[in-house]
Amino acid sequence: MGTESRHPRSIGLDKMSAVEIVRLMNEEDLAVNRAVAAVSELVGLAAVKAAGAYQSGGRVVYVGAGTSGRIATMDAAEMVPTFGLDPGRFVAVVAGGEVAKGRAVEDVEDDEHEAIEALNALPLQRNDVVIALAASGRTPFVVAAARHAVQKGVWTCGIANNMRVPLLEGVDLAIVLDTGPEVLTGSTRLKAGTAQKLVLNQISTAAMVLSGKVVENLMVDVRANNGKLRERCVRIVRDLTTLHEDEAERLLIAHGWNVRHVLSIVRASEALTAQSRSAGS
Repeated sequence: MGTESRHPRSIGLDKMSAVEIVRLMNEEDLAVNRAVAAVSELVGLAAVKAAGAYQSGGRVVYVGAGTSGRIATMDAAEMVPTFGLDPGRFVAVVAGGEVAKGRAVEDVEDDEHEAIEALNALPLQRNDVVIALAASGRTPFVVAAARHAVQKGVWTCGIANNMRVPLLEGVDLAIVLDTGPEVLTGSTRLKAGTAQKLVLNQISTAAMVLSGKVVENLMVDVRANNGKLRERCVRIVRDLTTLHEDEAERLLIAHGWNVRHVLSIVRASEALTAQSRSAGS
């Protein structure tokens, strides 16, 4: 299995200097972009399915264990402030539950029964999609969850870093991220995990763009919960309208920092002004 194989270039890792280790890891990380680029069409299809689930009122349900589970948790959590989503629209189901989202709980990834119970607790609906991740492609928790989703008639994508593995059998879409052996043998938080993070970034971001959550390349539904984000809101309104910075800030304050609402107000005002000028001429 590729992710468990020893990398010939790092056999002498324990004799290398810090700089040599870092340089080797940088060189090996080039394989990540190649692996992700090779599956662009498949990732795009997953994004279309995720967008369809969101638009129909369904959820995108990530399933993972260990590193994969924490990567899934990160992506699901970031959807809320970035795109103004309710927390339940992108969900991470992780072996070991909430505890495992913050620290390693390695002995739970073999529990197939827990995976089925976790999905039943949601519960899964036909308009959901399930995206199951496991670097090895054979983690019992993740494989059981994917099979259960398929049996429930839910569209399911399996993402693994090895070919011909149980996770990729029977799912609607199988994605192999061929990142090869790790510099530190078996430590899939390195290349394998990085590739998984990139793919989830692509799926979730593309899904939200397709769902109208972005204007041009701006996150118009961002939740302005701190100073940095409020400054971003001002820039977005300024970039998409003719307002000056102080005018944009004044309107945003008056309307609870809701960028989309402010844009609709400004555009409606601009349309009335243009109509009035046309009538006057």
